[in-house]
Amino acid sequence: MAKLRVGVVSPEREIWSGEADMVIAKTVDGEIGIMPEHAPVLGVLVEGGVLRVKRGGESDLVAAVHGGFISVANNDVSILAEAAELGSEVDVAAARDALQRAQASIEAGQEDADIRLAAKRARARLRAAGEEV
Repeated sequence: MAKLRVGVVSPEREIWSGEADMVIAKTVDGEIGIMPEHAPVLGVLVEGGVLRVKRGGESDLVAAVHGGFISVANNDVSILAEAAELGSEVDVAAARDALQRAQASIEAGQEDADIRLAAKRARARLRAAGEEV
C-alpha cells in the first residue's frame, strides 16, 4: 500500500518527517483526514489544534500545532506550523499552570485575545501529551 511522506516544520526547527498511513489535522474548515492518493489540498490550520500522524505498526505521532498551513500533493503532506510541539516533549506541569493562569484571568474578567490564545495553546499542549482537558 502507498504511504504518505510527511514533514512537520515550524520556523524554529523540523519537528518530524517520515512515512505515514494517515494524517489528521484541524483546519479552519474542520478536521481533515489525509490518506495516500488524496486529492491536492491547501488548508489553514487552527490555533491550538492537535495533529495526529498514524504510522502503521508504531504509535501515533501527536503534536500541538498553533496556526500555519497544511499542503497535500502527490502523497506529500507538509505541515507548516507557526509553532508546534510534539506531545512527548510537552512539559505537562507547565502547560497545566499556563491553563490555570489563563482561566483565572478569564474568571477575573481580564479576558482578552492574548489570554484566550494562551488558554487554547495550553489545552492543545495537554491534549497532545495525552492529558484530559
